[in-house]
Amino acid sequence: MRMAFELQMVAVAVLIGIVNLLWAAAAAQPQRGLKWNTGPRDQKIELAGMAGRLERAFANFRETFPFFVALVLIDYLGGRLGEITTQGALIYVIARAVYVPLYAFGVPYVRSLAWLASLIGILMLLAALVV
Repeated sequence: MRMAFELQMVAVAVLIGIVNLLWAAAAAQPQRGLKWNTGPRDQKIELAGMAGRLERAFANFRETFPFFVALVLIDYLGGRLGEITTQGALIYVIARAVYVPLYAFGVPYVRSLAWLASLIGILMLLAALVV
């Protein structure tokens, strides 16, 4: 049995999250240092430049990802998969994939459009429950 496309997109979104996490950690390492990374991390270190942007991009991913996963699962379990969920999941994943480098390199406006596109993808998954 073939896995639903929307569930495959959840797996791709997980991969995007892992890449964002690793990129953010690697960019932060020079600013935080080994002592902070291996210690109790009691003091917050404010990151600057690309490291800070990657950390914020990952925080944003963690804010949207649960909505995406929940709606894909609800649509799947509720038998609501179709064209709108396929498109919504694809839009979310593509938008999140381009959002990370746009944010990392400080690209204004287009980054916000990518975020908006990911929200539209989520809303399409939600709309599938009522149409």
